[in-house]
Amino acid sequence: MSEGNEEKARRDRRRRSALLNHFIAFFGVAILLVPLNFVLTPGNVWFFYPMVAWGAPLALHTAYAMGLFDSRDGTRR
Repeated sequence: MSEGNEEKARRDRRRRSALLNHFIAFFGVAILLVPLNFVLTPGNVWFFYPMVAWGAPLALHTAYAMGLFDSRDGTRR
């Protein structure tokens, strides 16, 4: 494997690891917010507002981890 391919593989592993941590945090908070919402304010459903607000950056992070923001020649824009 060439030096450039090794660096790309290392970068891709770091990106996937960071994305996994982001997903774990997202679902961990969701698991806490849903019951909290229904225990504290059962008549008012609000838990999806922070989940949607967090989901947008999570979607961008997923696109970044997949390399969708990289240029065609493999370098960053």
